[in-house]
Amino acid sequence: MTNPVAVEVTRGLLVESRHRGSVAVVDGDGKLVFSLGDIEAAVFPRSACKAMQALPLIESGAADAYGFGDKELALACASHNGEDEHVALAASMLARAGRNAEALECGAHWSMSQKVLIQQARALAAPTALHNNCSGKHAGFICTCCHQHIDPKGYVGYEHPLQVEIRAAMESLTGAVLGAESCGTDGCSIPTYAVPLKSLAHGFAKMATGTGLEPLRARASRRLIEACMAEPFYVAGTGRACTELMQIAPGRIFVKTGAEGVFCAAIPEKGIAVALKCEDGATRAAEAMVAATLARFFETESEVHAALTAFAATSMRNWNGIHVGDIRVTSALTE
Repeated sequence: MTNPVAVEVTRGLLVESRHRGSVAVVDGDGKLVFSLGDIEAAVFPRSACKAMQALPLIESGAADAYGFGDKELALACASHNGEDEHVALAASMLARAGRNAEALECGAHWSMSQKVLIQQARALAAPTALHNNCSGKHAGFICTCCHQHIDPKGYVGYEHPLQVEIRAAMESLTGAVLGAESCGTDGCSIPTYAVPLKSLAHGFAKMATGTGLEPLRARASRRLIEACMAEPFYVAGTGRACTELMQIAPGRIFVKTGAEGVFCAAIPEKGIAVALKCEDGATRAAEAMVAATLARFFETESEVHAALTAFAATSMRNWNGIHVGDIRVTSALTE
């Protein structure tokens, strides 16, 4: 199946580029509410599934043992900018388990936000693993291991007990069989699994609604999603789509990006979740796609609908501030 063009990029009066994509919107029972393109194709959710990967942090009792609140849980689900607040909180999480940045196995990188990167370059000789966008997730991994008296060394490995636990949780939520044949290595070195897009959406719908989940997992899922919605800055940071989209309807929309044009989202009050993929991996198109998809479900709320629709339509300007074109979703997403 050929995915339809979901986003166009114009220059002047002409379309300069086109982005194809697929979208699945599913409710807690697995019923398809809206779809676009090939939703049975397997995609690597990458960082979009961090809330699923954070379930053992709560289910093991580690989050409560270390006194984690919404900010820490949001950071455990985050792909953050490496801003000072993110770095300090990740360090604090590790310290509560008696560990430090040396325990992190995610690697170090400069911020992916140009503004933050410039600030870092002025202040740092080099970034540490705490500046990695995944440091909160990895801090959560280490805390989970420490609380369960599991040696965290090598926690990024496919066979490590923590990764086995995470894999089982993701299989339970998505219904997909996850094994070596569907496994790749993520940017932060942990295993990442290709999952059919519809199954990924269903997994998040179950997390958002609790449908079909045992009480412990339902409570943990709700707690993680609510933490992200309560503290959107700690999920991403200044100027980031996840943060800004959740701020449009505070406490009502959950949004999480992944690399290569993937987004997952949920609207708990409506009992639905979204998973989408921009086929060519372009972030600019994926951000427009998720905003437009969310807007479909707020048509009766003019203020929220208008804000989401505006987010899906980006004006492009050159270095002199001259308007040169637009990023816009096609009728495939709006009709």
